[in-house]
Amino acid sequence: MSESLAPPLWVNTNQLLHKLLTDLSAAPRIAVDTESNSLHAYRERVCLIQFSTPKQDYVVDPFVFGDLSLLAPVFKNPQIEKNFHAAEYDLICLKRDYGFALSNLFDTMQAARVLGYPAVGLDTLLAEKFQIKMDKRHQKANWGTRPLTHAQIDYARQDTHYLFALRDLLEAELREKGRWELALEDFARACRVEDTREKQNGASWKRFGARKGVSLRELTILSELCHSRDRIAEKLDRPPFKVIDDNLLLEIAKNLPEKDVDLAGVGLSPRQIHLWGGEMLAAARRGAAAPLVKLDQPKRPSDAVLKRLEKLKGWRKKVAQESQVESDIVLPKVYLGAFAENPPKTLQELEAAMRDSPWRFNTYGAQILGLFGG
Repeated sequence: MSESLAPPLWVNTNQLLHKLLTDLSAAPRIAVDTESNSLHAYRERVCLIQFSTPKQDYVVDPFVFGDLSLLAPVFKNPQIEKNFHAAEYDLICLKRDYGFALSNLFDTMQAARVLGYPAVGLDTLLAEKFQIKMDKRHQKANWGTRPLTHAQIDYARQDTHYLFALRDLLEAELREKGRWELALEDFARACRVEDTREKQNGASWKRFGARKGVSLRELTILSELCHSRDRIAEKLDRPPFKVIDDNLLLEIAKNLPEKDVDLAGVGLSPRQIHLWGGEMLAAARRGAAAPLVKLDQPKRPSDAVLKRLEKLKGWRKKVAQESQVESDIVLPKVYLGAFAENPPKTLQELEAAMRDSPWRFNTYGAQILGLFGG
């Protein structure tokens, strides 16, 4: 446990959960983070939710609560600022598992990106700003296991404890550089999280379609291999890559083994062959005999669209280099495709298309319109 910090409150009873709710509801701003088990489970879930208020650090064990809906009003309350670092993944997980909607976000990583920081990891920023060294040994821990060690709980709490101080420094820098309104626009857009799709058993074979040199027959074999691997992974509750990784599946599809010895030849371990060799051989045979799979072929954009897209990207890269930021800070990806497909003809059209980002419209609108001859 960190000697300089009081221990966080481990929230695992209804009484403590209500104490947390009372503290969060009264705070003008809170810091939030989550830990999930994507590296250790077939279907990941939120395993910890960390909160900090000016008074106390909390680590919530969601496994002991059948319902966390009483926290939903805190996340949705526009009067309470929610501080995250790299919020996107946390917000996706919180919406997927609990249906939480968010308003009034400050994302310290996005703030650092808007400012043009070359390295925006929390450990890097805390070391640079406060000379705080974070212990990253638990970064890939299995947060779904219980009990957690004191060191793990302390590590989890550090992801929220220092966010208030970091947030205040970054706000001052944003205002000094005239980028405060830009950051606020990005924070607001980040709150609009789309519903996540349920993982489909076996659908991972489609990823191989993007690899060069993979034939339709090999993809068909891979579809059967992926279905079998996913059934095994789901039964064991582990990620598919921890059963057999993608590169080994591809070797099976390309070399079509007939016996266990052939599986060894493509790289499967004796343990993998003992446990799942029969299923992999059967899947490969099914794929070799099955009708060929069909890949969804995205419609190729017209030459005019591609030309406009190239022009937009070139302009965006130049402005980004001048501003010393990443290209998407100048113009997010969502606008690139939209403007390439349907180039605005007037400033009024462009303003309507950029209604979620008035700072970018006011700063770059005339330049963007000029790219299309407007």
